[in-house]
Amino acid sequence: MPEVATVTVARQQVLLTTELPGRTFPYLIAEIRPQVNGLIQKRLFTEGSDVQAGQELYQIDPAPFQAALDNARAALGRAEANLPALQLRADRYKEALADKAVSQQDFDDADAALKQAEADVQYYKAMVETARINLGYARVVSPITGRIGKSSVTDGAIVTAYQPIPLATIQQLDPIYVDVPQSTTALLQLERRLKEERINHDGTDQNKVQLILEDGTRYPLEGTLQFRDISVDPTTGTVILRAVFPNPNGVLLPGMFVQAVVKEGINDQAILIPQQAVLRDPKGNPLAMIVDASGKVEQRTLVLDRAIGDKWLVISGLAPGDRVIAEGTQNVKPGISVKEVPFDDARKPESKPKSTAQLSSPSN
Repeated sequence: MPEVATVTVARQQVLLTTELPGRTFPYLIAEIRPQVNGLIQKRLFTEGSDVQAGQELYQIDPAPFQAALDNARAALGRAEANLPALQLRADRYKEALADKAVSQQDFDDADAALKQAEADVQYYKAMVETARINLGYARVVSPITGRIGKSSVTDGAIVTAYQPIPLATIQQLDPIYVDVPQSTTALLQLERRLKEERINHDGTDQNKVQLILEDGTRYPLEGTLQFRDISVDPTTGTVILRAVFPNPNGVLLPGMFVQAVVKEGINDQAILIPQQAVLRDPKGNPLAMIVDASGKVEQRTLVLDRAIGDKWLVISGLAPGDRVIAEGTQNVKPGISVKEVPFDDARKPESKPKSTAQLSSPSN
């Protein structure tokens, strides 16, 4: 009589996760461009260093802008100097018009001259403000706090307002975004499992995301799932999940490829069996051999969900209490009697496939 090692099926509580590829993106990014034309007198930062919001980065020659400001102020002063005399003249003509000492035309001319002078004052005030703003633009400052890259210009370069090539680019890397595409098929499957109550969100923080770096190491800090995009990319059939991760040590750099471990939910009634207990028929369909109550071998057709560590998550085909043959399947076939021994889980090899979910203690 062949001897086989069996494992008794029992329901367990499993935290299901999905591992998806993603890429990092800066939290904030600012391309520095001049807002006025001029000559770069001095670059005031070190390439690759951290800069603060409001820190001066470049000094554009301020002389022409200072001259324009002085000219506008002088024109404003001239306009304001003419205003009192025109105001007094208009007042006198108004009083004389009541006594019919001047004509209506004379009063209208004086009043129009006063309004013209008032408009000139407002115009030159605006010119002064414009000149003052342009003088301020001669100091190119950082709009955000972050790390600045290389400079595209050196001292003495001529720049133009809003030129297409930025002077430099600043990126805020702490925190940092991770964008993860998820297929609409996977999204619909997850929603169906939730609807069918095969998984639930109780006891899990759905917004927490873990990260696996390119070299296979796990990033020590958890991220937070910020949102799921509402538009599907028609070329890939995916939606974007965006997570934000703390990055105090600058380990994550923009453009890195990573693996994001996203929590789906908890399966309270999961059935897990060792991977070596799953066989395949000629068509590739998964099978399992069990020992029935009479001690004979019976074949079951399985529906599998995913691999979890060194086990398979079984959707259907097994029930609690079934005794699945984990070792010795090559020596048996359906209908023969076998001798059972308990499956020794400790004898498994140390190297295990990458886990796609986490096991918790068995549920009662």
